[in-house]
Amino acid sequence: MLDAGRIALEEEMETLETRVAAHYTTQDLLDRIEKALKEQGVDVATVDNLKPVDEFHTGGLEATDALLSQLDITPDMRVLDVGCGLGGTARHIVHRYGAHVTGIDLTPLYVEVGQALNTRVHLDEAINLHVASATDLPMEDASFDLATMFHVGMNIADKEHMFAEIARVLKPGGRFALFDVMRDDSPDDLLFPVPWSEKSETSFVDPASVYHSAAEAVGLTLHGQRYRRDFTLSFFAHVFERMAEAGGPPPLGIHLLMGDTAGVKLKNYVANVEARRLAPVEMIFDKP
Repeated sequence: MLDAGRIALEEEMETLETRVAAHYTTQDLLDRIEKALKEQGVDVATVDNLKPVDEFHTGGLEATDALLSQLDITPDMRVLDVGCGLGGTARHIVHRYGAHVTGIDLTPLYVEVGQALNTRVHLDEAINLHVASATDLPMEDASFDLATMFHVGMNIADKEHMFAEIARVLKPGGRFALFDVMRDDSPDDLLFPVPWSEKSETSFVDPASVYHSAAEAVGLTLHGQRYRRDFTLSFFAHVFERMAEAGGPPPLGIHLLMGDTAGVKLKNYVANVEARRLAPVEMIFDKP
């Protein structure tokens, strides 16, 4: 019976992960990115000019730097980026700090496009991207100095399993830094669709306490935490203001990753944050 239950759970997880990957899959993504670059007068892709599309989380590059600036990243470090998307954070870490980065993501298209973009900016030797799950990392124990994760936990139901895998692959003294969307004070139902899910069945937004408990269960200790609600509302107020002035989104942006409902997803997300149903939060954990 235990084996049957375990098999059923694994099958359920595989089905969920397939649905999550399908949510993020969009047609002709690389071609549309290259077309958008040309519309903006860019002939050659660089790490910097890819930023509008390859930092698929609240605050984009500003939020990435806000988290990374709290870490001591050196060129000799091995970094794991969990839920790497198109590889934007991985490229930024290599470009700015010189570290070697491995990224994993559920969505094969993101990994494929990310690898192509790595080649275009001549960073393919410093970055390895793989199709994999955060709850089943294909890496050896104690193989990374640092793990990063930006807006991934909302698609993962089993936070403790995720934390266990990240703790396993971190070296003693390693660190796990994340920026996720979590539940805030309001118990009201979320507005859907949102950027990570069309409906509640593939959304697993949990309060900060769930992250704390999952980390504690696998021996990680909380080093620091920062609530980013005000930053989020200010960031999107400026985004919506620029879009209104321009009469729509720019050619290159994260809307390319969200399909025809991009505008609705972003507005619902902001409305959820305004109503305190959601809270973007940074957390940094240490492995003793």
